[in-house]
Amino acid sequence: MTRIATTWERLRAAGRRALILYLTVGFPERDSALELVPRLLAAGADMIELGVPFSDPLAEGPTIQAATQRALANGITVRACIETVRTLRAQGIAAPLLLMGYLNPMLRYGVERFCQDAQAAGVDGLIFPDLPPEESGELQAACDRHGLDLIQFVAPTSTPERIAHVTEHASGFIYCVSVTGVTGARATLPPDLPDFLARVRRRTQTPLAVGFGISRPEHARNVAAIADGVIVGSALIDQIARGGDVEGFVRELRAAIDDVTTPPPA
Repeated sequence: MTRIATTWERLRAAGRRALILYLTVGFPERDSALELVPRLLAAGADMIELGVPFSDPLAEGPTIQAATQRALANGITVRACIETVRTLRAQGIAAPLLLMGYLNPMLRYGVERFCQDAQAAGVDGLIFPDLPPEESGELQAACDRHGLDLIQFVAPTSTPERIAHVTEHASGFIYCVSVTGVTGARATLPPDLPDFLARVRRRTQTPLAVGFGISRPEHARNVAAIADGVIVGSALIDQIARGGDVEGFVRELRAAIDDVTTPPPA
């Protein structure tokens, strides 16, 4: 059983939801992830998405774009991201670690080589926002060969056919985009989010994790009532960028999520 599956099993047994945090590798400094990841996990995170910097991150809003540019200026490459995971594992980090990035750097690295090196370093899953599910066959096969979960996306605009395809091939969890737009902190969550998740839930028992726009503890609490996991990225990067109380922010998110004790809708 993979680390991701084991984590979901543990959370379900405890009646809890997952808190999944996104962190750009190389931000704010080249080796910051080596210090930040243990702090985030100690404060209550269950899984960490490690962002692989790319010059044209089309799904990202201003916050993560700025973090990505800083990371690129710090000399971060695909290889550096893989080595970051290797070092974190050597430090004793046992939680699921996922690489989230864009196709072009991975394709230049080589699909098979990328998956092989990622698995050897201790990566558990991959997330590529610009990979259409219907075109993911080559990468899915490589992930299967190397024991990696390939996380697929659905959005409020996803057709029934797209949702059916994703739920049929999903592993690890399904990334449910809460809004039609790019990443970034928002004041409110869309009112149709419960209906969107219900459409996906009817087709699968794979855990559903919601991301994009979740920036406040009350957002996390509301999402936890209808999903299996809560993903926070831009709001965390904002905290890091301004030197805020990162652990305090994560503990507030964790407490809000843990306020929800009933199972998510079946």
